[in-house]
Amino acid sequence: MIGKVDRENILVIKHGALGDFVLSTGPFKAIREFHSNDSITLLTSPKFIPLAKDCGWFDQVISDERPKIWNIRNLLTLRTKLRNNLFKRVYDLQTSRRSSSYFFLFPNPKPEWSGIVRGCSHEHNNLNRDYMHTIERQAEQLKIAGILDVPLPDISWLSSSLNKFDLPEKFVLFVPGGSPHRAAKRWPVMHFSKLAEMLLVDGITPLLIGSNAESKIMSEIAINVRGVHNFCGKTDIADIASLARKASAAVGNDTGPMHVIASAGCPSLVLFSHASEPSITSPRGPSIKVLQSTNIQSLIASKVKTNMIFR
Repeated sequence: MIGKVDRENILVIKHGALGDFVLSTGPFKAIREFHSNDSITLLTSPKFIPLAKDCGWFDQVISDERPKIWNIRNLLTLRTKLRNNLFKRVYDLQTSRRSSSYFFLFPNPKPEWSGIVRGCSHEHNNLNRDYMHTIERQAEQLKIAGILDVPLPDISWLSSSLNKFDLPEKFVLFVPGGSPHRAAKRWPVMHFSKLAEMLLVDGITPLLIGSNAESKIMSEIAINVRGVHNFCGKTDIADIASLARKASAAVGNDTGPMHVIASAGCPSLVLFSHASEPSITSPRGPSIKVLQSTNIQSLIASKVKTNMIFR
């Protein structure tokens, strides 16, 4: 604990999607400050290991392949990793059925545990926790464990050089993609195209952000509207954060990159359909607005433009 000379081993567990990871950067920072003299390990998905190493809050990062319960060999390997580190306290920020089951991989006496395992040392037993926004839920969980000051998401450490991009003088980030298995969360391509036309008339260049898996969507917008810059597949997460700090505004669906953009301080409009609840999952940042429509297919471009915030 704070003030002790001997370093204790602390474990933080966090998996999830990109947006979940970004929302947890505030708790990560708070845990680091609370355990300033201790050694902190993060157990996370392989895709987040580079981010976890870059942020500077963890002394060690362990990859969790999340083995199936019948995969005894990999499950025993994970158990060995957890037991060998002799963790004094565990912060389960994932609080899923899987991550809670890791409690039982530790021998008795169990480490101090912040999570939802019944009877653990710092149990977050608020029956309404599933209806709370991630930020408030995790802050309440950490308060029970003695951490009273939890900041908003912090990605100030995440950046890259933009010299590799040919950027227009004034641009807006477009994030028209999203999870492929949740198409109901996406605002239609034709509306993004119409919005792009409106912004170009105002002298603002839309810059398309997305992964290669979303190339069809990006290409359709770029073909529909001459003057759009298509950066599909050309940006990593650090690039997106740096672009967000330079952009005049951003607009996009409820998807991971919008969490990065909002947390970087870019004025952001996040579009929500009936398929998700912004009061629980929306990005957070210093300048953000949510526009939700029960029928996102009929949400017209002029209404979106009116609700956008610029700097």
